[in-house]
Amino acid sequence: MSGQENNNKIIIAIDAMGGDFGPVEIIPALDLVCHGRPDIFFLIFGDQTKINTYLSKCPVLKNCSEIRHTDKIVQNDEKPSAALRNSKGTSMRLAIEAVKSGEAAAVVSAGNTGALMAMAKMVLKTAPGVHRPAIASVMPGLEKDTVMLDLGANLLVDSENLVQFALLGATFARAYKKMGNEKPSIGLLNIGSEDMKGPDHIRGAAEILSKVEFPGTYYGFVEGDDITKGTVDVIVCDGYAGNVALKTAEGVGKYIKHHINDAFTSNPFAMLGALFAYFSLRKLKRQTDPRLYNGGVFLGLNGICIKSHGGADALSFSSAVIKAVRLARAGYVEHIAQDISDLTSQETFLSSDS
Repeated sequence: MSGQENNNKIIIAIDAMGGDFGPVEIIPALDLVCHGRPDIFFLIFGDQTKINTYLSKCPVLKNCSEIRHTDKIVQNDEKPSAALRNSKGTSMRLAIEAVKSGEAAAVVSAGNTGALMAMAKMVLKTAPGVHRPAIASVMPGLEKDTVMLDLGANLLVDSENLVQFALLGATFARAYKKMGNEKPSIGLLNIGSEDMKGPDHIRGAAEILSKVEFPGTYYGFVEGDDITKGTVDVIVCDGYAGNVALKTAEGVGKYIKHHINDAFTSNPFAMLGALFAYFSLRKLKRQTDPRLYNGGVFLGLNGICIKSHGGADALSFSSAVIKAVRLARAGYVEHIAQDISDLTSQETFLSSDS
């Protein structure tokens, strides 16, 4: 099977050997996705013997997938530079190349983040006009989910980088949230909402975004607590702040989960209370389950590349794959080049950049 769509199927390339668990979790994850979804086909790259051990237990997946054998893998602790030099023939590299050649519409890997970004940039290249790709993910919120970027790809940025991130995030949000022609609201992460607050590059980006036309609507500055409020559709920041915010949110989630479990298992009365609160607790677990939001998207490349958490279980990895399918269906990549061209050709953008 070749082409991004064959008989209306979306083809997704999978690095089956990446992450902490490899095929043991990835194959069941793909099986979860393909049930009831005849429009999806997988190209699975990795060790055929190991993959078949789990694929033999998934007859539905077996009928909507093809194994591309390789016994070469990228190690989780391998430095990006070394991984790049030795990448030829690895499951990660081959999966990315399937997107480059047009065989697949997207690639998903739970492997080494630095290596994946380096290979994706080298093989897929950045979209025309994009200076730096960014990592975006979806954060659960009280009112609505929020797209946040950059989450670690670019530690140091300037105003123009942040403006491009806003455009990339807006286009992603429209595709992910199925917003159609609606313009997502964009906020710049800052230490306060007042115009005079924050470093020069953030205030410079705010000045540009308030003047230019792009696929979003500039809201203004937002603060850390707006991430979970759902104040805006997209929150833009540099990779340093974004990664700290992401890891902090993960830590707070684990902290709360620990104390909830401890509170409801500390004594027989607490366990009885947990029984009465079973359905409410189950709802809470689902609303805050990070596995349902897994998958960092490398925005700004000439192809869809999604990084799953390395320790992802089957449910978590399936969330990353579903995200890839949704973006491929929405034609996300096709919109980026035109949106960037429209932005950079505007007189207000050029005068702000000078």
